[in-house]
Amino acid sequence: MKLPEGVQVFERGWLSSNNILFVGRESCALVDSGYSTHSEQTVELVKSALGTRPLDFLLNTHLHSDHCGGNAALQHVYPELQTLIPPGQAALVSTWDAEALTYLPTGQLCPRFKYDGHLLPGAEIRLSDMMWEVHGAPGHDPHSVVLLEPASRTLISADALWEKGFGVVFPELEGEDAFSDVEATLDLIERLDPHWIIPGHGPVFGYRADVLARSRERLDAFVRSPARHAHHAAKVLLKFKLLERQQLTYADFLSWVAATRYFELIRERFFITIPMVEWIDQLTDELVRSAVARKEGAMVFNA
Repeated sequence: MKLPEGVQVFERGWLSSNNILFVGRESCALVDSGYSTHSEQTVELVKSALGTRPLDFLLNTHLHSDHCGGNAALQHVYPELQTLIPPGQAALVSTWDAEALTYLPTGQLCPRFKYDGHLLPGAEIRLSDMMWEVHGAPGHDPHSVVLLEPASRTLISADALWEKGFGVVFPELEGEDAFSDVEATLDLIERLDPHWIIPGHGPVFGYRADVLARSRERLDAFVRSPARHAHHAAKVLLKFKLLERQQLTYADFLSWVAATRYFELIRERFFITIPMVEWIDQLTDELVRSAVARKEGAMVFNA
């Protein structure tokens, strides 16, 4: 694996997105800042890598909480930091509409941050002394972007493409047609023909035709059965909360679900015949059977 010079990837797992650090002669930048509960670790990773050098730029591929939850902490540590975001939700950040930004509906945390400019599709930006292309990549999020360094054909794909799939297509949960956007973004990635892919989650990997084929098969399955996608999305949201909290009483877990609007939205659109508590019991049992959660008495744990 040969990433461009000056590029370092902090692989963070699934609660926090990966962070990509760029160290150039004139400036340093970070793409995506992880989740808020990991913000102290994010700051330490950046400070350890940069030493006495400042972090000059922070870029967000999109504004889901696991990609921008560390923004506020980094802005506090680096007061001159310039933060660039995709333009689609800039007004919501300015007024801090946590409902429209989906932090409240998903039951996730994101401290308020400011932004200084836009990460515009079709533009280029200098990172680690090389020019990177900004491409719109809607689907998982309608405003998401990916970044390509054309000489090395390195693609920062965010949640548009992982080695084994792609992120939940959140607009579909709200009744918007977005599976076609996912298909268009996969077509874009195929045209860009990257060599290396730095995903939003998971290790850096070499691009292969079978990676894209697997994602297309997954997308086709969701198109044929939107309820299958909704079922998957609900389990992802439950797992995310367990990753965040590590353990909860099952009563508190159910109370959190009841207060989190996305679950009622998903149930009403796709599983209205199942009572909420029975539905969450089923989903939790599936997480336990797949060994990503465990239950002991009145407690539920992240596995």
